[in-house]
Amino acid sequence: MKRLLALTYGDELLLYSFPGGHPMSRRRVESFYKRFLESFPTQLLDNIEVIAPVRAVDEEVALFHDENYIEYVKKMSEIGRGYLDYGDTPAFRGCYDASLYVVGTSLKLAKSIIAGEYLRGFNPMGGLHHAMRERASGFCIFNDAGVVIEYVLNVIQGSNVVYVDIDAHHGDGVYYEFEDNPRVIFADIHQDGRTLYPGTGFEHERGKGAAVGTKLNIPLPPGAGDEEFKRAVDRVIEFLREREFYIILIQAGADGLAGDPITALEYSELAHRYAVTELKKLANERCEGRMLAMGGGGYNVDNITRAWMEVVRVMAER
Repeated sequence: MKRLLALTYGDELLLYSFPGGHPMSRRRVESFYKRFLESFPTQLLDNIEVIAPVRAVDEEVALFHDENYIEYVKKMSEIGRGYLDYGDTPAFRGCYDASLYVVGTSLKLAKSIIAGEYLRGFNPMGGLHHAMRERASGFCIFNDAGVVIEYVLNVIQGSNVVYVDIDAHHGDGVYYEFEDNPRVIFADIHQDGRTLYPGTGFEHERGKGAAVGTKLNIPLPPGAGDEEFKRAVDRVIEFLREREFYIILIQAGADGLAGDPITALEYSELAHRYAVTELKKLANERCEGRMLAMGGGGYNVDNITRAWMEVVRVMAER
């Protein structure tokens, strides 16, 4: 019988770590995995398989990204200094390979779920949702979620993909790049763009052209906590029940928890438990349980470990 959950971990994922005290560092994933090894419920361990990271090839990254941009990242990776964007995303020596491992790992999980090897997957280093097709943005070099979406759309002809983002920051790299694609059902709960980067994700942004109505943005005010978040999740579930889809992708950023250094939301880790529980119920009802979660943001290490432990716990339960 196939395992319920594939969890990816390996030193290759730790390569995606910006230098100089940058908040996006390897400590985030290291701390989560240490907590997982120390305190994850033993009765659920048989439902999980830890699998190694996989390096993507250029052709896979090019499912989403512009080839000129891929070449630019290669060049900057060799130079090893400067910025890939306006000042949030530093180049460092080896950043190209580090980014390929993030993309390849999320894509490996998607392929394994499609093949029926696992029901669910979690890549803690994935969810780099700000990168656009032709540029880096907001700590994100290559958009692994975008690559996975393009892959599923190509392989599973005629079916839709659900993408749910609970990171405190709006997933603009996914929203705008698929804004006019009706096969991408998008729902995003985030801190109001008037008060937080990237300044997008307003309620009136519901898609364009044939995709109008296939997108749902739910901005929350600074200080919003678990109750506000749960009401937003309930709206997402109601929205998704109107759709048909093949798989649910979740960007499980933990920067909405109280105490994150760069956001102003006040969730507890129970928010993540609630969201993933409700989405798992829906997946079991509507798409044979297929779910792929990606870690996303979060810059308070204790918050990350608590939130992602809840994500893994729910996904490892039957």
